[in-house]
Amino acid sequence: MTTAEKNPRGIPKALFVEDVSAFLSGYKDSTELGLRHLQEVLSKYRFMEANMLQRKQSMLSKIPEIEKTLQMAKYLEERKASSEEPISVQYELHDTLYATARVQPRETVYLWLGANVMLEYPIAEAIALLTDKLEVSRRRLTHAEEDLEFLRDQITVTEVNTARVFNWDVKMRRQTAETSVTVAS
Repeated sequence: MTTAEKNPRGIPKALFVEDVSAFLSGYKDSTELGLRHLQEVLSKYRFMEANMLQRKQSMLSKIPEIEKTLQMAKYLEERKASSEEPISVQYELHDTLYATARVQPRETVYLWLGANVMLEYPIAEAIALLTDKLEVSRRRLTHAEEDLEFLRDQITVTEVNTARVFNWDVKMRRQTAETSVTVAS
């Protein structure tokens, strides 16, 4: 059903079944086995699609956070170079709770890296790190969108294959019924 053809991230390409009888010969001419295989392939593609949608949503939520953090790091760098006065900021304590603070110009910033890990970076290094993370996240988002499009095409091909095998089976059963009625007459 699938060949060595894959997309750049290793998702196998579904082959279109042109000759149903040739396809079923690989399944002992059993329509049931052929349909079962197609359903397994379809469920695998749908599972991959669900995972890819989740990955895309994750990237869509991460990118604005990274952009906002990068913007703040750049602002702190500009502010450090131009003034020695403290910066008045409001920061989020909880979903709807904010506090005001006066921040002295500093040479470093603290970044949350995830999993309860925070590290101190010089501002220039933080900007470089955040710029890199932003590029990687955008690339991953693009790959997720490409993979979703590819998976939707493979799902469509597999659904069409399933319909073709089912319709072929109905046609063969009708022909068998017609020939048995003709022979019985």
